[in-house]
Amino acid sequence: MTSTTLRRRLHHGDIDGRNREHLETTDSYSLSEPLLSNYEDDDSVTQGRRVDDIWDDQRRMERLHWTSLFSQLIAQWAQWLANIVYGSGSLIGRILPLSSATQNGLSQKLFPSSLSPLQEERLRYLQQRLEVPFDGSCVEHQDALKQLWRLAYPGRDLPALKSELWKEMGWQGTDPSTDFRGGGFISLENLIFFAKNYPTSFQSLLHKKDGARAEWEYPFAVAGINISFMLIQMLDLQSGKPSSLAGIRFLELLKEDEMAFDSLYCVAFQMMDAQWLAKRASYMEFNDVLKSTRTQLERELALEDVSSVKDLPAYTLLNR
Repeated sequence: MTSTTLRRRLHHGDIDGRNREHLETTDSYSLSEPLLSNYEDDDSVTQGRRVDDIWDDQRRMERLHWTSLFSQLIAQWAQWLANIVYGSGSLIGRILPLSSATQNGLSQKLFPSSLSPLQEERLRYLQQRLEVPFDGSCVEHQDALKQLWRLAYPGRDLPALKSELWKEMGWQGTDPSTDFRGGGFISLENLIFFAKNYPTSFQSLLHKKDGARAEWEYPFAVAGINISFMLIQMLDLQSGKPSSLAGIRFLELLKEDEMAFDSLYCVAFQMMDAQWLAKRASYMEFNDVLKSTRTQLERELALEDVSSVKDLPAYTLLNR
């Protein structure tokens, strides 16, 4: 993205937040959480039961179970060792995720306080992306939405910007722009990145191909917006400099890959769906599944040998 393009995006203004929940930021900008349970258009997200290969489902659940168990054991062992090294005498790190105070205290000892010029540049660029709200009147944003449709449904005619067909992708209504109230333009960029770089996984999740699905499935596109928001919170990206343990570990990933956030998004989406299948969840349980996804992702980011997104155990769930 050129600096001219970025400035054009930024001039559209701040994202309007709801009064219920806000993320504190260094300026007046706020991002409100687009929880699925707050939507009332039940018919737009109800889908028929799809039952595919049960053996594939079982293998995915077993792999998720062992990945989760291994990650928990390693993370707990690492935190136990940290307690001994630093002699705090507290119960720090017996389980993850850590409290904010514990994360900050531990991270200050384990990580340098200053960032490299490359990390600062990439973090600043990522934070600028977060400040861009989705603007349905912006031609560039309209074109991005059209690009997502073409990637999702190659060979199909492009619908109007307001059409019943958008519901097939998992938007709440006929106008996708109304669903970006909490995610901003970056959540659309995340979906496009996913579709372009991991088309097999993207198509599998879009069409709910894997496993025995619930009668009331999560809407794909809006779930993607929630995942973007969850990552922004988890990584503490709207602070001047992330101070959460997950955020600090992410800065190491960002040093290796400027698109680390988008790649982590793909892992999180695939991990969420795997947890969804393992829990045999339905629509009203989406937020619980998203919370458990965040917990598991925090644990994997805490692993000592993770230096890139591809090192995460859950990365193996993705298919190109």
